[in-house]
Amino acid sequence: MARIDEFKMKTPYLVDRDENTFVGIDLPFHKGDGSDGMFAATTTTLAAVKNNVKNLLLTELGERVMQPNLGIKLKRFLFDPYTEEVANQIKASIGATFSFWLPFVDIINIEVGMNDSLEGNDYHTLNVFVQFALTKDPSSVESVQVTIGE
Repeated sequence: MARIDEFKMKTPYLVDRDENTFVGIDLPFHKGDGSDGMFAATTTTLAAVKNNVKNLLLTELGERVMQPNLGIKLKRFLFDPYTEEVANQIKASIGATFSFWLPFVDIINIEVGMNDSLEGNDYHTLNVFVQFALTKDPSSVESVQVTIGE
């Protein structure tokens, strides 16, 4: 028979109380200290969600096996002329994807920039910065920055 944890019912949803309880795998993959299994793990909800946000931004739509609707088509913007309209389309695409796949994340700010410099290896790269908080804990703010087209 299931036992109800009375302590969890009286406290906020996102209190990470136990440092020995792991929420997800820490990315990029790296070996843990040996006490928590093969790979290092995240111990807080916010760290696990940060990994989820980064993975969602870096996953191209249709790339994931058995989940063809997971991801965002950001690579299609790489060779378009960068205008304010394109930036708004990217922000709208990110917002719509987050509202579907990560409805527990509140986006605070999205910044998008294109590197059109003819020098170096960063030619035609899209830089995306997303600042977010969890719906249940709006005071904990985190951010992720990714570069598409490297």
